[in-house]
Amino acid sequence: MINLDDLDLFKKLDPDGMLARIAELPQQCRDAWANVQALDLPEDYAQVDGVVIAGMGGSAIGGDLVRCLAEPECPVPILVSRDYTLPAFVGPKTLVIASSYSGNTEETLSAFAQARERGAKLLAITTGGKLARQAREWGVPLLTFSYQAQPRAALGHSFTLLLGVVGRLGLVSDPSADLEEAIVVMEALQGEINETVPTAQNPAKQLARKLYGHLPFVYGAGALSEVAHRWKTQFNEN
Repeated sequence: MINLDDLDLFKKLDPDGMLARIAELPQQCRDAWANVQALDLPEDYAQVDGVVIAGMGGSAIGGDLVRCLAEPECPVPILVSRDYTLPAFVGPKTLVIASSYSGNTEETLSAFAQARERGAKLLAITTGGKLARQAREWGVPLLTFSYQAQPRAALGHSFTLLLGVVGRLGLVSDPSADLEEAIVVMEALQGEINETVPTAQNPAKQLARKLYGHLPFVYGAGALSEVAHRWKTQFNEN
């Protein structure tokens, strides 16, 4: 088994810097929350019969998490769509949020254009690309952020921006206090589980040792079902 306290080995085994990206999660959430609070949202966006989040891959995971979190109190359905086409119910009273890290995801762009044709209320979340250009051209509310990493590493942005939108529209109770508490907890945990903490005192490294050589099964229910899914995909991809 490798020495989990060898920091030079970490650098060799993590060429994409995923460890650093994970450490950035609390700050991502803070930045995204400030970003969404500054967005100018039309008043009629609060009067919707449903919310569809169109996205793929890492851009859709944030939508999955928000859907699970919002379901117990949101008065309208929230659906995450990973397809070129939208469900038949989407119309003028539906809010369609297109989320694409690059702004060039063809499935998301197709769904975004279809939503416009149906007269749906539109919003775009992206770092740029064609989606940003279309949103500006069509006069659609646009949330942009700058981040240089794998799309799946931008979860703090994709999740928090979506949570902020549904919160500002009154579809869920104001999540600001809960989000701040979660950020504080994550920041505190960093002092216990970061790579510089020796294995003997580091529960994350201890868990890694227990998992080594085994096939982990991750399960969850309710609001934690998509958290379990995210954890599974992190095992798969990292």
